[in-house]
Amino acid sequence: MFQGTFDLDTATPIDATALSDVLFERGLYWASGRSGLIDLVAAHKWFNLAALNGRQDAVALRQEVAEQMSEAEISAAQREARAWASAH
Repeated sequence: MFQGTFDLDTATPIDATALSDVLFERGLYWASGRSGLIDLVAAHKWFNLAALNGRQDAVALRQEVAEQMSEAEISAAQREARAWASAH
């Protein structure tokens, strides 16, 4: 467990793109099957959130994933993305 202190005067702020990078990575994780399971709904959700946070390459990957999904799956992914964005 960390028991030190942080020097906030010299701390480096997190880059504004850091969140979009994490969201993009989550999209890649589910789209590629790194977990052993490809989940296109989850991939679409995370790529959508990354795109909304400024990650331009997420737009193309979200579209690529959407081409393999049904309308119902896309709707589910969009609902999940809205729910996540509302909670965070």
